[in-house]
Amino acid sequence: MYREPGGSRWLLLAAFAQLSFVLLPPLRTRAFAVNIAPEGGEAKTELPVLQKSEKSRAMGKISRELKEIVFVIQSQSNSFHSKRAEDLKRDILKQAADLGKELPTVLLIHQMNRHEGAWTILPLMRDLSVTYGGNSSWIFFCEEDTRIQVVKLLETLGRFDTSKEWFLGKALYDEESTIIHHYAFAENPTVFKFPDFAAGWALSIPLVNKLANKLKSEPLKSDFTIDLKHEIALYIWQKGDGPHLTPVPEFCTDDANSHKVNHCATTFSNFLPLCGEPVKKEDVFVAVKTCRKFHGDRIPIVKQTWEREAALIEYYSDYAEISIPTIDLGVPNTDRGHCGKTFAILERFLNQSSSKIPWLVIVDDDTLISIFRLRKLLSCYDPSEPVFLGERYGYGLGTGGYSYITGGGGMVFSRIAVQKLLASKCRCYSMDAPDDMVLGMCFSGLGIPVTHSPLFHQARPMDYPKDYLSHQIPVSFHKHWNIDPVKVYFTWLAPNTEDSLHEKKAAYNREDL
Repeated sequence: MYREPGGSRWLLLAAFAQLSFVLLPPLRTRAFAVNIAPEGGEAKTELPVLQKSEKSRAMGKISRELKEIVFVIQSQSNSFHSKRAEDLKRDILKQAADLGKELPTVLLIHQMNRHEGAWTILPLMRDLSVTYGGNSSWIFFCEEDTRIQVVKLLETLGRFDTSKEWFLGKALYDEESTIIHHYAFAENPTVFKFPDFAAGWALSIPLVNKLANKLKSEPLKSDFTIDLKHEIALYIWQKGDGPHLTPVPEFCTDDANSHKVNHCATTFSNFLPLCGEPVKKEDVFVAVKTCRKFHGDRIPIVKQTWEREAALIEYYSDYAEISIPTIDLGVPNTDRGHCGKTFAILERFLNQSSSKIPWLVIVDDDTLISIFRLRKLLSCYDPSEPVFLGERYGYGLGTGGYSYITGGGGMVFSRIAVQKLLASKCRCYSMDAPDDMVLGMCFSGLGIPVTHSPLFHQARPMDYPKDYLSHQIPVSFHKHWNIDPVKVYFTWLAPNTEDSLHEKKAAYNREDL
């Protein structure tokens, strides 16, 4: 009998296929829709479509995982900031509601704990552990301007074993050792990674519980809080006994409208806030603190750069020099703090300037600032509220303490804040006390919280990671040390750099600046 070549093998394969159909479990059913093209045309097959039962199982899994995330928004009590935080909370809850299941927990830090140091996160660990340690997997922290794609966030966190200690975020690092990090890791500062809070960052519950137990047995030291993101990373790392930050590429700080964010679970609104028309030039009074020895080198830099942006500006010194001109407040210059001089400026603003001027800005003579951008930013604040605005630092917040606005980046006061301060009789304990810290202590005693903006900077551009500055439109920097301050101003702060800011930053050269 003629047998087609390979015929016996085909018979065996057919028999095996029939046996497999009986013995093997059926594959998960998928529905296919096929379009049959006319003769000579091209047939089109659609992608597989999940059936309803499979969709509901997937959504149920997402909902279970969603309940296991506690969202914590780094909010502030100021009306502008609290509204932005509430908007983000509503957006997270709406995304969750669209999934059709139980909503997650979303917390606002300024509502969680009236303790002055709640914004430093670590004092909250024990409460977070006690309340959520038994029924959650993650604590996810974010800024009020972080934008979150909830489903993508769930997919991202789902890659990690929640029984282990995880510290997740977008990694920042110092290219050179810097004063704001106390020159840590001076030999190679790039080895230590810390999270960019703007992208959001996450702690697994096992790590939260570990931190809570450590804080229970070893309370936080009474010390300064300068750069919280770096200090939290150091505390978690525990000199090698704790986890390093694990970089997560889905945690992003690109703008939500960027073409680069398709893979991102988080994005960031990296624009300068503007809530209507910018504040008028005549509504901002600028006070520059100086002294005779700096009249010749620092004041000319101010006049060459940002002075022209200010309609109302005065220079306060220990010596009256007509050519500038400076005003002698009758307060001797001190080598350390300048509390006496600052309070004299506050008194003068309240008693001698027009009562119609709602805003006071006090800067050092080596502060570089954009009054143009500040006027935009101030459009978002209500001058009828006691506002004390700038870059927030903290002192002794683990054991009480207080927050304060660091003076070098510029301190912004609403008139009502100055009125309340001076009416309180809170004053310098010595003429050379640190003015910014005394002000923080006074406002804390009045129950007036300082308002933080990361757009003010106590240090120079090179003292911050490039990635951190890449999603900012800065308002100020501080210090002329080892830089060309004029070039820094025109690169980072001048009004005509607004549109080309990102391009200039990309070409930024440390040797030049």
